[in-house]
Amino acid sequence: MDIRNTEPRDIRPSRRAFLGLAAASGAATALGLPAFAASAAPRRPTESPMLAAGDAARNQLWWRAPGSPNSMIEQGLPVGNGRLGALASNDPASEHLTITDATLWTGGLNDTLQSDGQFPYGRDDFGSLTLLATLTVDIPGHDLGAVDNYRRTLDLAQGLVTTEYDVDGVTYRRQIFASRPDDVVVLSFSQEGRGGGYTGTVSLAGTHGEATTVDGAARLASFGASFANGLRYGAAVTVRSGTGKVAVDGTSISFAGCRDLTVVLSGGTNYAPDADAGFRDPSVDPQRLARTKVLAAARESVRDLLHTHVADFRPVFAQFDVDLGASSAAQRELDTWERLWARHRDNVPDPELEAAYLQFGRYLMISGSRGSLPMGLQGPWLDGNDPDWMGDYHTDVNLQMNYWMADRAGLSDCFDALADYCLAQLPAWTDVTRRLFNSPTNRFRNSSGRIAGWAVAFSTNPYGGSGWWWHPGGNAWLCQNLFEHYEYTQDRAYLAKVYPLLKGAVEFWETRLVTTTVTDASGAAREVLIADSDWSPEHGPQDAKGNTYAQELVWNLFENYRTATRVLGRDSGYATAIEELRGRLYLPVVSPTTGWLQEWMSPDNLGETTHRHLSPLMGLFPGDRIRPDGTTPADIVAGASALLTARGMNSFGWANAWRSLCWARLKDAEKAYQLVVNNLRPSTNGGNGTAMNLFDIYETNPGRGIFQIDANLGTPAAIVEMLVYSRPGHLELLPALPAAWASAGSVSGVGVRGGFVADLRWTDGRVTQVRLTSVGGRETTVVAGGRSRRVTLRPGESVTLRNL
Repeated sequence: MDIRNTEPRDIRPSRRAFLGLAAASGAATALGLPAFAASAAPRRPTESPMLAAGDAARNQLWWRAPGSPNSMIEQGLPVGNGRLGALASNDPASEHLTITDATLWTGGLNDTLQSDGQFPYGRDDFGSLTLLATLTVDIPGHDLGAVDNYRRTLDLAQGLVTTEYDVDGVTYRRQIFASRPDDVVVLSFSQEGRGGGYTGTVSLAGTHGEATTVDGAARLASFGASFANGLRYGAAVTVRSGTGKVAVDGTSISFAGCRDLTVVLSGGTNYAPDADAGFRDPSVDPQRLARTKVLAAARESVRDLLHTHVADFRPVFAQFDVDLGASSAAQRELDTWERLWARHRDNVPDPELEAAYLQFGRYLMISGSRGSLPMGLQGPWLDGNDPDWMGDYHTDVNLQMNYWMADRAGLSDCFDALADYCLAQLPAWTDVTRRLFNSPTNRFRNSSGRIAGWAVAFSTNPYGGSGWWWHPGGNAWLCQNLFEHYEYTQDRAYLAKVYPLLKGAVEFWETRLVTTTVTDASGAAREVLIADSDWSPEHGPQDAKGNTYAQELVWNLFENYRTATRVLGRDSGYATAIEELRGRLYLPVVSPTTGWLQEWMSPDNLGETTHRHLSPLMGLFPGDRIRPDGTTPADIVAGASALLTARGMNSFGWANAWRSLCWARLKDAEKAYQLVVNNLRPSTNGGNGTAMNLFDIYETNPGRGIFQIDANLGTPAAIVEMLVYSRPGHLELLPALPAAWASAGSVSGVGVRGGFVADLRWTDGRVTQVRLTSVGGRETTVVAGGRSRRVTLRPGESVTLRNL
């Protein structure tokens, strides 16, 4: 193993640098500030940030047909600025957009328990994410029957949707993007060739019965209203052209004889992540603010708006890159939907498509998780006001899975949305826990009668509200995500910020553990600590003590808390007491009946063999107490593998992603890869799989499928985990590289737990080069091909290792 000189180098934008750029662009990111707020004019780039056409093509998806306004979830192309999300149909004659604001929620605190021990879970009490508006640009004469050479493209690297087509020899082009610096969605229409032009109408409509008003002088339409819960919201659109006529026509805006046309939309709510203020900012008038934003943006040229957007978006996307190998010329000739079908039909690897799926997940993360609420079940992309499960925050895998990719794939700053959400909800979660968790109707109440800290329900909303059953393990799982982010970034200020969440969860579990006696294989009895009556999520009995899910989570929570106290120099006495409790925790064993790692403190299988959840494998992933490297007893590793095998290879998208991550941890490359491939199968008739627009479809009932974003984010995490495994002090390269990607490839910008970033290349399944850069870490052991090397760096330094 050759080692090159260690040298300081410029590294990717740090968290601090990222926040500085955000502040310069006028983005509101601080905890407590409303996501939709007035801001200073963004800084305009002085040079073009646009990629050359050949470079841009590498990260582009494309289609030969537009989407239908009746199938936006499966066919609309997504854009987003971190808060506002839009799906675009790209129909030449009628561009249709559905607009979602991540903070537009009905419902409220919802802090009562029903007689059956559940929280209410409806759209009025618990609440639901809802659609903000629809926007339609009608262009008569551009019907599909009159169109030639149609093509629409999603540029992942620049955050840009482009549609091109010909009518009567004239080439028409439109671009759609959601700008974070200007806080608007922009539609730009242009043409090449003589004759033709754009004539039609722009219509903005609310989705809750709002009345749209117009301002003729400003050529603007807008609406504003409020929900029964007091949340105010509004949206506005304006239209400009330098070559034709634009005027108000009833409640729409008409345009005629235009060779160019710019449509600018904005909208939002007065939601603020501040429990003390009731999660509202009374100073924000959303309709007025939306009008101000669109008029300010419309004064700029389309070129400046586009360049400002790309200058913001592209550097974030560029923090990570991946090459899984070359696809064939025949595969490249197919559009994205045709490629999905060919991959499924022919069962031939398509490395470039598989890499693009990873990058599509990153695109969604950048577009849906910056400066606002975190992404729930659908992110900020709805097609109506009735998303399944309210589009909420499910705390028993879905919310956590949404953020497994962020640190691994160069998007650590996008994780802030989850951390800030948890911090904003903490006062309400703490209050409702202390008032209601030990209620006689709560089947999961602490038998000790004691209570401390905070807990969550299976479903949460942005108002501190809870839905469905209490979920005792949810706090520990959220804290697992929160602490792992620190492991990647080594950001002590961040760790101090989330410390109250960690400590509160520890305090909760200190009161919840109960003592029991177990007998080991030799017949010796010993006292251990187990979790009180609980439910292994959505599976089996709801009154089982000491289920593996809870035991693993608490073991992990207590270990992470010990580390946090040492790093921050806090609560050493309390940390010692918690460490003593951790040493007494019962840990799961292998069933002599099934050969599986037990899910419950029973040798019997008390549930479904192929159940979607992998709750008893928390110690394998997302935890890593169970390791196939000789540090874990062989029978435990074998039991985990046997259970994973029994769960099967064909489930819902998010469940397949979790399975893939677990097989990657077990270093079974081909099973991990097959699960990625399974998620890429085209969805038909609502079946599980991938839709035309690459959204993952979850079959809720035969013939009925819905969009859930977790698989779109969890599957990329699995791909990265196949290429790089890390824990503090240990980095393994290509732990689960499948044959389909083994010939040659590279990945750069991979986050490494312990505070590093890795860039690596491989040929014929062997690492040929890795460059390791410290973003706060100091020591780690690099393992590849059975060889290891201890590396020591100072923050900001890098080292290159060759011929591993």
